Amino acid sequence: MNKQAMSVTRAPAAQSGFTLIELIVVIVILGILAAVALPRFSNLGADARVASLAAVRGALASTSATAHGSWLINPNVLPVFEGQQVNMEASGYPTANAAFAAAAGLNANDYRIVLGGAAGANDPVTPVGSISFVPIGIAGTATALTCFVNYQQSAAANTPPVITFPTLATQC
Repeated sequence: MNKQAMSVTRAPAAQSGFTLIELIVVIVILGILAAVALPRFSNLGADARVASLAAVRGALASTSATAHGSWLINPNVLPVFEGQQVNMEASGYPTANAAFAAAAGLNANDYRIVLGGAAGANDPVTPVGSISFVPIGIAGTATALTCFVNYQQSAAANTPPVITFPTLATQC
């Protein structure tokens, strides 16, 4: 048998990868994207603290409203929430104290609780008759001076308590 010899010829070498210029362009584009995206992601902690404080505000408002409703039904019986008896003011709203904080489900594991008139260094100013809550992660820092929830007990009959909290991440 007469077989033809197989000849293998190679085509000119094809490009098998990226050139140095292409790699540099990709790295530059990724650097620009990172520079634009990084500041947005670095502020997520402040957004989380504002959301946490909004939850504190809701807990205080709902506990206060429920206690007030209970007081309206029977002013002679102090309401009990989460196993804590809530002291009431003459206005029919809860007194700003540690028992009220516990009744709202707020504790020292998550928040620095500052009782009125007992503020320490880098604690928010908390007047007598109020209680403040600072996220534990920033307690004792300068940020704690602007990033907190304050419950000011009712000043007069038929006047609800005032609950203030930061609404902007720049405050936290």
